[in-house]
Amino acid sequence: MENLIIVAFFSTIVSFLLTPLIKKLAYKLEVIDIPKDKRRIHKKPIPLLGGLAIYLSFIISVLLKVGPLTRAQKGIIIGATIIVIGGFLDDKYEIKPLIKLLFQLSAAVVLILYGVRISLITNPFPAFGQWIDLGFLGLPITILWVVGVTNSINLIDGLDGLAAGVAFISCFTLFIITLFTIETRFETAYLTIALCGSILGFLPYNFNPASIFMGDTGAQLLGFLLAAISIEGAVKSVAAFAISVPILALGLPIYDTIFAMVRRKINGKPIMGADRGHLHHRLLDMGLTQRQAVIIMYLISAILGSFAILAMQVSSQSSYFLLAVVMSMLVIIAWKCGFFKHKE
Repeated sequence: MENLIIVAFFSTIVSFLLTPLIKKLAYKLEVIDIPKDKRRIHKKPIPLLGGLAIYLSFIISVLLKVGPLTRAQKGIIIGATIIVIGGFLDDKYEIKPLIKLLFQLSAAVVLILYGVRISLITNPFPAFGQWIDLGFLGLPITILWVVGVTNSINLIDGLDGLAAGVAFISCFTLFIITLFTIETRFETAYLTIALCGSILGFLPYNFNPASIFMGDTGAQLLGFLLAAISIEGAVKSVAAFAISVPILALGLPIYDTIFAMVRRKINGKPIMGADRGHLHHRLLDMGLTQRQAVIIMYLISAILGSFAILAMQVSSQSSYFLLAVVMSMLVIIAWKCGFFKHKE
C-alpha cells in the first residue's frame, strides 16, 4: 500500500510540473482551440495538448515501477501511445472521424493481442454457472467496449475540468474496487492510482477558468485507459468480468453518450453528429455557471461510483439487479427532463 501512495504522489507532481511545459509546446506548435460555433463555451483561444502531460506522467510512473512490466501493461502502454498519436493529429489537423476510429480500433486490437480482453462475464443466473464463456464473441465485445468508452469520455469534454474530473472519479472508483482483490490485482491497482495522480496533477490548470484543455489527445487517452484498466480490474472472481461494475463506475459518460445517440436517432439526426443536448449543456441552459454544472456532474459521477463499489460487494445476480434499477431511474429522469428532445 505504501508503494501505491508513493506512486500517487509521484504521478501527481510529475503531471503538475509537466502541464505548464506542455502549454508552451501547444502555443509553439499552434495547437489552439479557437471557438468557432455555439457549442463552444469558452470565448477565447485556449491551448490544447494537456493530455500529453497526463500521458507522460502515467507512462513515466508505470515505467519506473519496481519489477518488469506485465504483458497487459505493455499492451496498455502501446495502445495508449497509438491513441495519443491519433489524438494529437486530430487536435492539430482535425482528422476525419474514420481516421480517428482506425486509431481507436488499432489500440483496441493491441490490447487483445497482449491479453487484455473480455473472455468471461459473471452470470446473472448463477444456477446455470458462475460465469459465461464468451469465446470468439469476446473479441468484438472487447473492441466495442474500448472504442465506446474512449469516445464517451471525449463526448463529455465540453466544460472546463469536466472530462478530467469525471475520469478521475471513475478511476478512483476502479482503484477502490481493485483494493478488494489487491492480492491478485496489485498490478491493476498500480495502473489505476498512477492514472489518478496523472489526472489530479492536471486538474488545477483545467478547472474553470481553464488555462489549457486536454484536447482529443487527453480525452481519448483517458477513455482508452479507463476501458483497458476496467477490463483488468472489474472482476468478481479470478477472471470473470463483472459487467455491472464498470458500467456503473463509468456511468456518467456512458449514459450521456447513449442518450445522445438515442436522441439523435429519434429526431432523425446523424448519430455521430453534434448538438447541445448533453447534460452539461442542459445544466448551463438552466442558468448554472460552468463551475456549478461541473460540480453537479462530479456528484452524479461519485454517486454512480458508489453504486459500482456496492455492486462489487454483492452477488452477481444482485449487481445486475442494481444496474437495471439505476439504468431505469436514469432513463425515466432523462425522459421527464426532455433529454431526448433535440437541441441545436
